[in-house]
Amino acid sequence: MTVTVAITGLSHDGQGVARLADRVLFVAGALPGEQAKVRLTHKARRHWMAELQQVLEPAAERRRPPCILAEDCGGCSLQHLDDSAQQHWKHQKVVDALRRIAHLDTDVAPLMAAPEGLGYRNRAIIPLERCEDGRLRAGFYRPGTHKIVNMNRCPVLDPRLDALIAPLKSDLETSDWPVDRDCREGGGLRHLALRIGSYTGELLITLVSSTPDLEGIEILAAQWMHRWPELVGVCLNLQPLATNTLMGPETRVVVGRSWVQERFCDLELRIAADTFFQVHTRQAERIVPLVLAALAGSAPGVMVDAYCGIGTYSLPVAAAGWHVHGIELSPEAVHQAKANARENGLSESATFETGVVAECLAEHLVHCDAVFLDPPRKGLEPATLQAIIERPPAHLLYLSCDPATLARDLAQLVGGGSYRLESVQPIDFFPQTSHVETLTVLSRIGAGLPTPQPEAAEQE
Repeated sequence: MTVTVAITGLSHDGQGVARLADRVLFVAGALPGEQAKVRLTHKARRHWMAELQQVLEPAAERRRPPCILAEDCGGCSLQHLDDSAQQHWKHQKVVDALRRIAHLDTDVAPLMAAPEGLGYRNRAIIPLERCEDGRLRAGFYRPGTHKIVNMNRCPVLDPRLDALIAPLKSDLETSDWPVDRDCREGGGLRHLALRIGSYTGELLITLVSSTPDLEGIEILAAQWMHRWPELVGVCLNLQPLATNTLMGPETRVVVGRSWVQERFCDLELRIAADTFFQVHTRQAERIVPLVLAALAGSAPGVMVDAYCGIGTYSLPVAAAGWHVHGIELSPEAVHQAKANARENGLSESATFETGVVAECLAEHLVHCDAVFLDPPRKGLEPATLQAIIERPPAHLLYLSCDPATLARDLAQLVGGGSYRLESVQPIDFFPQTSHVETLTVLSRIGAGLPTPQPEAAEQE
């Protein structure tokens, strides 16, 4: 059924919101203020899903997407919304979450916008499939489906990564290797992973496969190393399980090395093929001065970096004079964090352990002055929250990638009376998408903590 509706807002994931009788209607690609003709596709108990057929009255903020695949590809959800409007919406998204979920009517700093809205991603993991005629398809999924939208370029990728997609697709297409990203027909290639050091320019190619039996991979890898002088390694990651976890636990070096060298806040970091690092390097760097400013009112002491990864934020804080102890679930990430500490002469002031934050944090809270939290999208585990509430450190800094789970956790930390909320700073790590990061600074009631002075937010 096709209906005409008025779009009144955007959902948390960037879909247009309208009302149809007593139900909410979600329309991907529609913007607030628009009149749109939509086709109803799915009826749930309390809402409809709809497909945008025609924009009858476009919003002033609507623009032609910079990517020709934007309407089909699910990688970016806001390319049709101009940069200024994206920034306003992301700021309001944080404000609304704090008010609605945490009941906190607090000042939220202007969004720290990205210097560039395109060409920023330092990493991509691209699904692969082979058609019946032998052609290779590579691309991200159509929204709400498992169907690949075939692409030869992606404008949000660093241009140096973007330039690799078409020639790599061509080479993989002419290989005899099976491609089976879902491991349904015996296995084969699953994903193409690309990584770059934004400042160093070093490139890394990783093939994700369910099987190591890729005849001739050494020859092809050597050809790639010769073709691209910036390429420092070609790896093979093995993921034999039919799971949504994109990369498996074992990565083999085919040629070269398994990591890129990157400069980050005047430090040297090794970033491997299969470990987490923020995809927007320059925006990630801008977090560090905010953290140091929040700690500036205290003499350097002990900070625990929960969910520390490879030491991205641990090491700059250690370099500023603090002793930092990182906790991270991934043994590979901890191994890299220790190597990065040695590389920068910080092994004495930056230590790391492998473990579950909810299980390890409590014993470290006894002697620490500050905790830095950078959890996954699901936010803090109940045991982690409880440990902090029972023994609150003077300084708490929480970097969140989801305003809703951040607000849920702040409701307990602030609403429970343990902490005062000092500052809220949204920062855009993912232009053209609905995602927004937020750094919140909290001080223990009675401890006192100066509000950090962030650099002026850049507006595009």
